[in-house]
Amino acid sequence: MACGWPTPSQPRPPWRGEAPGTDTTGIPSLSVTAEPSTTTTTEQATLAPTDTPTAAAPTAVPANLNPLTGLAVADQTLLNRRPIVVKVQNVPRSSRPAWGLSLADLVFEYYTEEGATRFAAIFYSNDAKMVGPIRSGRFIDADIVRAYKAMFVFGSAYQAEWDRFVNSDFASQLVVEGDNTPLFRFEPNGQNYLMVNTADITAFAAKRGLGGQQNLNGMTFTTVAPAGGQPGTQTYIRYSGVIYNRWDFYPALGKYLRFSDNADDFNNNKPVYLKATDRLTGQPIASDNVVVLLVSHELYSDGIYDILLSGSGDAYAFRDGLSYKVRWQRDDTGVVTLINTDGTPFPFKPGNTWFEVIGSTSRVQQIAEGYRFQHMAP
Repeated sequence: MACGWPTPSQPRPPWRGEAPGTDTTGIPSLSVTAEPSTTTTTEQATLAPTDTPTAAAPTAVPANLNPLTGLAVADQTLLNRRPIVVKVQNVPRSSRPAWGLSLADLVFEYYTEEGATRFAAIFYSNDAKMVGPIRSGRFIDADIVRAYKAMFVFGSAYQAEWDRFVNSDFASQLVVEGDNTPLFRFEPNGQNYLMVNTADITAFAAKRGLGGQQNLNGMTFTTVAPAGGQPGTQTYIRYSGVIYNRWDFYPALGKYLRFSDNADDFNNNKPVYLKATDRLTGQPIASDNVVVLLVSHELYSDGIYDILLSGSGDAYAFRDGLSYKVRWQRDDTGVVTLINTDGTPFPFKPGNTWFEVIGSTSRVQQIAEGYRFQHMAP
């Protein structure tokens, strides 16, 4: 292993989780140019179903397209490398917005501990000059790194998690702060953030013989929404009284925009949302697909969870303003894919995807606009 790596350590955020519950207030007004797909203000309002065209049969992604988005890339050489997973913090709110998330092909958000979540952002068809603030790894990252054969940029880890990483088959793909790695410090307004330019990680990997195109096949894509969709113009994901978010579909954009918690809501009755943006690009956080994955969370110790992103489980996919109850599946080395209840592939819309990972025993409530999810774990 490279020298100069820091001793694994990571302070915990100073808050606790909340009891399960459901938001009861109306939908805040949105300050974006395009109009949202519904202007209703209560979840009891009636939403007319969207027409559901017949889906084209999913096909394998051609070699000239990005297998993680189904889209052509401006620079084909970007596909001749490993993806890059960067761990990005979501708390404290005072450090938001993060840098670079709007340029990621895939983002996984998942529970860490004591009410908080963190992002694992995967960059492949785009580079970002600044991504961060970079934070520490968690057990689930081992599954994500294996799935996407990725370089893994993170800020150390708790000892047990660190041991899993450095003793793994992807140990050579780890990138943490040190004398021989391209991570750097950025200090806006006196803050001290760990950051990275993803292009530098590609060069770093190539110098160490870790470059080259990887097998990332598995996802399927169609431009036409599959038949059978239910209304899916809004979805709410509540991880705790301090971390909750909402995704709203905007037909003029053809995308979902993210709205994040802007105040604590421990009593589950007064959520405050703020449109999420990217501090690097100034653009809103938008996604062509939002997928909620119900995944087993095993308590490791003292609030730390081992999230088992391997095997299969229930999932809910949102695309084109529609929602679908599906299944997720992943073997020990493959990417995360979606299947219908009959086992046929469920197609993503070409574009980027945000995966919201919640516990397999989480509360799921269907509402007129879509769904509400309350994360629950042992």
